[in-house]
Amino acid sequence: MLDFLRQLYVLARPYRGRLALGILTGIICGLIEPLTLLTVLFVFKTIFPWANQAGAKPLPSWVPDAVKDWLQSAQDTLVQTGIQDQGHFGAVVALIALIPAVVFLRSLFDYLNVYFLQWTAVRAVMDLRVKLFAHLMNLSAGFFNANRSGELIARVMSDTATVQTCLSATTQSLIKDPVIVIGLIAVLLWRAPQLTLIFLLVIPTCVVPIAIFSRKIRRSAKAMQSQTAELTQVMNESFTGNRVVKAYNLEAIVIEQFRAATRRFISHFMRIVRAAEAPGPLLEFLGSVAIALIFIYLFLNRQEQRDPEKLSTVIASIFFMYKPLKNLTKLQTNLTQARAASERVFELLATPTTVPEPASPRPLNAAGAEIHFDHVDFSYGDNAVLRDIELRIKPGQLVALVGKTGSGKSTLANLLLRFYDPQRGAVRVGGVDLREVAAAELRKQIAVVSQEVVLFNDTIRRNIELGRPGATADEIVTAAKHANADEFITQRPEGYETIVGEKGVTLSGGQRQRLAIARAVLKNAPILILDEATSALDSESERAVQAALDGLMQGRTTICIAHRLSTIQRADQIVVLDAGRIAETGTHAELLERCGLYFKLHSLQFETGDAPSAPEAK
Repeated sequence: MLDFLRQLYVLARPYRGRLALGILTGIICGLIEPLTLLTVLFVFKTIFPWANQAGAKPLPSWVPDAVKDWLQSAQDTLVQTGIQDQGHFGAVVALIALIPAVVFLRSLFDYLNVYFLQWTAVRAVMDLRVKLFAHLMNLSAGFFNANRSGELIARVMSDTATVQTCLSATTQSLIKDPVIVIGLIAVLLWRAPQLTLIFLLVIPTCVVPIAIFSRKIRRSAKAMQSQTAELTQVMNESFTGNRVVKAYNLEAIVIEQFRAATRRFISHFMRIVRAAEAPGPLLEFLGSVAIALIFIYLFLNRQEQRDPEKLSTVIASIFFMYKPLKNLTKLQTNLTQARAASERVFELLATPTTVPEPASPRPLNAAGAEIHFDHVDFSYGDNAVLRDIELRIKPGQLVALVGKTGSGKSTLANLLLRFYDPQRGAVRVGGVDLREVAAAELRKQIAVVSQEVVLFNDTIRRNIELGRPGATADEIVTAAKHANADEFITQRPEGYETIVGEKGVTLSGGQRQRLAIARAVLKNAPILILDEATSALDSESERAVQAALDGLMQGRTTICIAHRLSTIQRADQIVVLDAGRIAETGTHAELLERCGLYFKLHSLQFETGDAPSAPEAK
């Protein structure tokens, strides 16, 4: 637990000034609580002198003599002037006003305590979320393949929210409530030491059940956070795949999945509730036992019964102490939940990337540079995808990668983009190993147009501008014209300010592809990757997109992953992959003459009329 609290402090350290103010105001607020009780007793005894007949209890030795003398002098003066008389009603009101004044101070410092701690917590957690999100964005593509998006969203949002609650509400209780309890116990020890000892004998028995329940809470808290991730995942998949859900009448199935996940969430949530709330009633019962023991003690000691002030002080102190003690019993619950959530967050932060940045990056100039796959081997876990790939692509060439599904075509492109690093061999551009180049510098020099176009729920202008952030309006329009996209854009009422919807849902497939091409044109990168950019389009859209692609490929080194062999007949080199190896290379005419694997693929495709086929999984 100490390590967890240390981690919380590290999060809040940039805001330690506000954190210190929160702690200070919490301590002051805690000290004012017993002061409120003492103020009530002081006012009562001053206004009603008969309350002093049982004899005043001297102030504790640790109270400064100056304070003792001032209080005694003030009380003596008030009594001597007969403040209890009707003629001194104004003075009586002024004295009684001390009670709301002290309560006002307590409320003020309580407010400041909450404000400063919440201010610190929300900013510390914001920093944590940004740090976590940035860390995730810098992890390799393999990490996202192995983890569910709902799980990651839950860790960034839900888990960090639990940490925020711990930093604010839990820290508030951790600071203020112990001060209140200690202060009230000090008052009790001063006024009635014997009765206080009886009360203190009972309180420690609360520790045992709290320790037992905290272990259950920690297990259930971890499980509940996982169920939150599952709920997020079900919603994410259902919302993004709503067309498939509706087309196949899957609403009932999806709703049942959500209902089942919700049941599991509720089950763990209620376990936490049971474990968290059980100490409260137990504390109430033990408090009643303590009061019963005090009554037995008073019954057996007649001398104590003559001092009603002492008895009222004890009862009032126990009453004031109940709320902070109950808060402290829940403190362990909150800390345990926050600890379980933070473990998941810090575990994610500690996840290393499988594609590390070089310590001293080398510069890269891909313009006019050769691309060399130097005896590359690559596997997804135990699944070998590429085996001893030796391939050179000369600058300005159009090289097409063809082969059956799973032959490794897209993996070669992913290695060039350095989404992954090869297990053996190297990928070089201009003789520079890509592992020695900063990822941002490498990807700045590669443009990608893929079969699955990613558009954001923003304007057409903004989606094109992502190719080169900061581009001017004229440059964006010029890029759209090169991509044959300006015509359909200007036909829309809002033109380039049209919102495309989530994943570009308001656009056709051909329009989305042309926006992706415009983005690549704007980027103006020397290397271009076309990942089956036309395979999912109808013939008319394909012609428009292919014309835009032809213009985009001019003067660039282009790697084209092709499913339709009719689109790559003009390629300078066709590389045929089979089971992760290069089976043959050559031009379209050369490969047909060899009557090898390419010839079989070509014959099979054209026997069916080169009909558009479904997108392949790679």
